[in-house]
Amino acid sequence: MQDEEFMREALELARNAEGRTSPNPMVGAVIVQGGRIVAAGWHRKAGTPHAEIHALRMAGELAKGATLYVTLEPCSHYGRTGPCAKAVVEAGIKRCVIAMKDPNPLVAGRGIKILEDAGVETVCGVLEEEARRLNEVFLKWVPEKIPFVALKTAMTLDGKIATRTGESQWITNETSRRRVHEYRDRYDGIFVGIGTVLHDDPSLTTRLPDGTGKNPVRIIVDSQARTPLTAKVVCDGQAKTIVAVTEQAPAERCEALEAAGVEVVRAGKGAHVDLRALMQMLGQREICSVFVEGGGRVNFSLLRAGLVDKVYAFIAPKLIGGSEALTPVEGEGFAALKDCVELSGIQVEEMAGDILLTAYTRH
Repeated sequence: MQDEEFMREALELARNAEGRTSPNPMVGAVIVQGGRIVAAGWHRKAGTPHAEIHALRMAGELAKGATLYVTLEPCSHYGRTGPCAKAVVEAGIKRCVIAMKDPNPLVAGRGIKILEDAGVETVCGVLEEEARRLNEVFLKWVPEKIPFVALKTAMTLDGKIATRTGESQWITNETSRRRVHEYRDRYDGIFVGIGTVLHDDPSLTTRLPDGTGKNPVRIIVDSQARTPLTAKVVCDGQAKTIVAVTEQAPAERCEALEAAGVEVVRAGKGAHVDLRALMQMLGQREICSVFVEGGGRVNFSLLRAGLVDKVYAFIAPKLIGGSEALTPVEGEGFAALKDCVELSGIQVEEMAGDILLTAYTRH
């Protein structure tokens, strides 16, 4: 039980860097001597010292004979920084408690072996499920090299995202909208279709009350390069914008967007953007997570392609009605129930009157 208590402290520390460590995982560490925490640290940003190093530097001589609790297996290789497993051994740590092994093939048990070979008592698997949820993005991107995709919808109780006239501001309340901006702050990219750009001209930036939010990379699915040069995502200079087109997109439009500072990527030869190919391109650019705020057609296309990992569904206690009112998932839909996307791990949260349902897809 004591191991779980101290590991929870390490997990909470890791969350301090939520949205800041990509493409690295979030990691927290605490050092315990005589039953009390004497040092702590967390990984803050890729290329900077890892959590263990921060904790070891704080502990100094107190690290000798102590227990280290860390949420991810200490690394064993030279990357942007040196191997943490060797630093742990050199500091004199007697026991190391680890939440989960590192899925990175460059580590994958090698860090634990370094510790054990040096005589450090090693325990692995303490609060592993919590650690895996903490780094669900890292666990998707490392083996598959495509982003973890979270789909967000905001709808009424009868499943409408707008009235039949297209009015949609605001269906959900201020508390829900603030949470959406918190999610934008955490994810590497924000993903919409050209319809959203043409209809709403959104900025797709993070706007938190304290002004500390990080703007995600803006990703627009726009097969024919119709994004206006006057659109906020093109000319506001607030964040990088990627427009995904097909090879059929007119060259002059693509060139105009590129001249305006937009990165244009070509994904697919047909009439529609190849979403899986696009995700592979984003993964190659170390965009490890994507927050989808598109319309019903984009949402269905991603679901049909099996690319959605998580769903955030905000539900407002309102009824709009109307057979022509838009819904969160449109397109042609699945013809058979056996083909529909099932959700699991459902969590429900009250949002000052709205409801937030969070779940994972089974694909």
